This record gives sequence, C-alpha cells and structure tokens, in this order.
Amino acid sequence: MTLSNATAATPVAPVYPDKAPVIVAGLTLLLGALAIGEAIDARQAGLFLIGSLLGLALYHGSFGFTGGWRRFVVERRGRAIRAQMLMIAAATVAFIPLLALGSVNGQPLAGALAPVGVSVLVGAAMFGIGMQLGGGCGSGTLFTVGGGSARMLVTLIFFIAGAVLGSAHLPWWLTQPSLPEISLGRTFGATFGVIVTLAGLAAVSVVTILIERRAHGGLETLKPAPRRGLARMLHGPWPLVGAGLALAALNVATLLIAGHPWSVTFGFGLWGAKAIQAMGVPVETWAFWTWPGPARALGSSVLADVTSVMNFGIILGAALAAALAGKFAPKVKVPFASFLAAALGGVLMGYGARLAFGCNIGALFSGIASGSLHGWLWFAAAFAGSIGGVAIRPLFGLDGFRKK
Repeated sequence: MTLSNATAATPVAPVYPDKAPVIVAGLTLLLGALAIGEAIDARQAGLFLIGSLLGLALYHGSFGFTGGWRRFVVERRGRAIRAQMLMIAAATVAFIPLLALGSVNGQPLAGALAPVGVSVLVGAAMFGIGMQLGGGCGSGTLFTVGGGSARMLVTLIFFIAGAVLGSAHLPWWLTQPSLPEISLGRTFGATFGVIVTLAGLAAVSVVTILIERRAHGGLETLKPAPRRGLARMLHGPWPLVGAGLALAALNVATLLIAGHPWSVTFGFGLWGAKAIQAMGVPVETWAFWTWPGPARALGSSVLADVTSVMNFGIILGAALAAALAGKFAPKVKVPFASFLAAALGGVLMGYGARLAFGCNIGALFSGIASGSLHGWLWFAAAFAGSIGGVAIRPLFGLDGFRKK
C-alpha cells in the first residue's frame, strides 16, 4: 500500500512490551526446544520452533478464519477471505509439485488428502457452527489462548473433549456414503493441478470483491499502520497479506521437515485420549486408536507427536507476540452465556474436525493446498455452517447479524 506524505508523517505509536511475560515466554520456548531436542530429536525441536513462528504470525496478523468469515457474512467485507485465498494459493504453488516428487532429500512427503463423503460434509458444517459460537477456529483457538484469553481456554478444553468423542464415532461415520481420496495433482498432473486450484481460489476472491463492491460501492480502504519496519515486525500489527504469506512459507517448511503439512486437531484428540486413558478409560481398545498412526501416537510420548509439539509452539509463540505487543493481559471473567457458547462451540469443532479429517488448517488450508477435493467440500460446508452459527450467536448474548 502506498502512503501519502501526510500519512507517512504520522507519529509512530510507542509500544511498551510486557517484560516479565516476554522473558517467561522466550525462556520457555528456548528450554522447550532444548528439552524436545534431547528427549526426541533436533527435527522435532525444529518443528516446535516452527510452531512458535506460526503463533507469532497468527497473533501479530490477527489471522483467524472465524472473524473474517463473520465479517463477510454480516458486513460484506471480504478482505480477510481474500488474504486466506492468497495464503492457500502461495502454499499450493509449492505443495502440489513437491507432493508429485514424492520425497525430498530422502524425506517422504504425504499431502493432506482424505475421502470426499458424508463425514466431511457433516463434520465441516458442525465445525462452521462451532467456530462462530466458540469464537475461534483451530489455529485461532490456539493463538488466542496464548494471548491470555480465558474464554478461549474454555473453548480449547471442550474442543479436546469433542475431538475424543469424534474419535469414538468416526468408524461409524466412515461407513456412510463416500468417494475415495481425490487429488487434483494426480488427476490433472502437477501443473494443471496447480492451475485448477489457483483458478478456484481466484474465483472465491472475485466473488468476495463483487459482493463487497455491490454492498459498499468499493473495496475497503486500509488504515495506515501505527508503526513500520522492525518495530512493526516485533510488536505488530502485521498486514493480513504479509501474515498469510508467512503462514504459507511456514506450512511449506512443515511439509519438508515433518513430511506432511501443518495440522492442528489431531493433537487435541490425542491429549484428551491420553487424559481419559490415565483415568482408566480403555481408549486403546477403540477402533480409531487401534489404527497404526493413532495407536503409535497414543503409545508414545506426546512430545513425539508432530501436531502436539507444533501446537505447544503456537501457544507459546502467540504468548510471546502478545507480550511484545504489550497486550498480554489474561482475562478470567467469562459470563455464563458466553461460557455455554464457548463450551458448545468447542465440542462442535472438536467432533466436526475429527469427522471431516481436519479443521480450517488441516482440511481447508493444507487440504486445498495439497490438491485434495475434500478441502473444497470442507470449505463449502463449513462456510454454510458458519452462517448458521452467526445466526444463533445472539441466543448466547453474542453479536450476530445485527452490527454493534
């Protein structure tokens, strides 16, 4: 964005970082990386640090899907959705060709591919409703918890509960009508798979532009940033586009190091399963937890699970970002109606994500970027569910279609 001379002369807003939280979050990240490297290996420690950078970018960019979707539904402003489409497009250009190679430097690569069926349709719609009630998506829940939100901690706890319940019921849902995994990269080849995916993402962006212009006569004008350069990098806020591109680059790094794209919600289900297993519930006998991947994760340290260590990194990275921005201020008061919405939203998101093979990260972002058709079905169903979620938010004292 080009700034006028008058805008460029605007004084830079001072930032007063929260020193104690900065020190605590920074030391915890450092010690956490060292501990994970010692307990597991350097690769796992690197993924933990990538998670922290994801948390930093998510917080400084306020890059959540929930608010952006609600703003488009209520106000017909699509800037956030266009930034999301650009983020996915940037990852797609790297993902599909890399996945076509099959491996890089001896590291096998697997995309976020999943069947296209009833479980995705129902699960994604549930997730869409839940994200509007809970106040955050998969990644949004993590970075707002890191920023000190007690309400989002409620959402996270019930998100974990819903994910465990979803793991108990998933085998039944998989018996419902479904098509197999459909990869655009395999179907059309890497080049045309990228082109088809980019065309779809561009079409979504164009639709948001047309709707926004029809509603407002033009696109939203951005306000000048309160600070620039290194100060903006450290203290935020980051531009949505910049944050989105950073997230895309970090997702590519995750694919290359972990061998699979960024995901969030499997870790939630694993934490919950381990917790109730410790209470005597025989989770290891449930069908889902006897499958090779889940069984291996359940029987190993949580630090050996890629999704878990990256989630821990996201929370700590967001906490560091909030402290650097001088905004780390935990809020413990949660009105009862808001608590109910957070709890219900968390359960719906956890259950829905398990049925739909991921959340806005694992299914939408990583799924579409991998060329998986299920990612597009997830997007459509979750957006429809999100509209329903916005409509029922006022039942819990939250803003809905009526603007504040």
